[in-house]
Amino acid sequence: MTVTAPREGRTGGALLVVGDVVTDVVARHRGPLAAGTDTAAVIRTLPGGAGANVACWAAHQGAAEVRLLGRVGRDAAAWHERELASCGVRARLVVDERAPTGTVVCLVDEGAAAERTFLTDSGASLLLDPGDWSDALLDSVARLHLSGYLLFSAPSRALVAVALRAAHARGVPVSLDPASAGFLVELGIERFLTLIDGVDVLLPSRDEACLLTGLTDPADAAAELSRHIPLVVAKQGADGALVARSGAIRARVPAVPAVPRDTTGAGDAFTGAFLAALLAGAGPEEAAARGCAAGALAVERVGGRPPACG
Repeated sequence: MTVTAPREGRTGGALLVVGDVVTDVVARHRGPLAAGTDTAAVIRTLPGGAGANVACWAAHQGAAEVRLLGRVGRDAAAWHERELASCGVRARLVVDERAPTGTVVCLVDEGAAAERTFLTDSGASLLLDPGDWSDALLDSVARLHLSGYLLFSAPSRALVAVALRAAHARGVPVSLDPASAGFLVELGIERFLTLIDGVDVLLPSRDEACLLTGLTDPADAAAELSRHIPLVVAKQGADGALVARSGAIRARVPAVPAVPRDTTGAGDAFTGAFLAALLAGAGPEEAAARGCAAGALAVERVGGRPPACG
């Protein structure tokens, strides 16, 4: 992988997000799950998906125009389209006539950290393919964001390659969130790094940054990744964020204090706010601060969408 000078993008243009749109079933329980019997929980069905959540948070944080390309099943297409529109997102949802909408069961322990565990059925969300892409999607677009979940299936990997080429041809900068440490292990680290060659901004979690480099210190990991990707912003939850360029940490951004209820979508909130700030002309450190503030707002809510939605 070779590092090129980052494409800066245009301020004030549209953000195009390409990624997953899924239905979240959020089950909040207190204490360990009781094997072989019942565990009391509060359960809600909510719209979700990392790509869709990023788009909604970007719109919530003031991005002038946010577009989303995703794929859903016929079973929930109308509901998801309405939910995205209520967040101010212009969605182009490809309706799959054979696969159902992806579903994620989010098990949230209501302990102090509100940590969550995901059970994921990707359904139609990872069946996006090059036939769903049109270069016209990039008209008036200042930034393209790709959900890392797209790299975990062959059809959507092919779409990523097409979208990257089209963005490069127009000089549109591309950001990507690795999405899942568990799926990264299955895909393979070297393969992942090859697939994201040409990405301008990488937004990994602390665990993902360490996994991608084999380093145990998040700062060392972010710095190392920035030798290969022009800008790396590592999300660290309650420890804030790290901004790295050219092999060095350029800023350590503190977290905003919050009392967590559900950490589902906190990283998506950070990413959406970060990209909205870049579109408004902010530098990476200021944009990361906006991301931390959005992440704090997200963990105090149930589900992955901002409060203005619905």
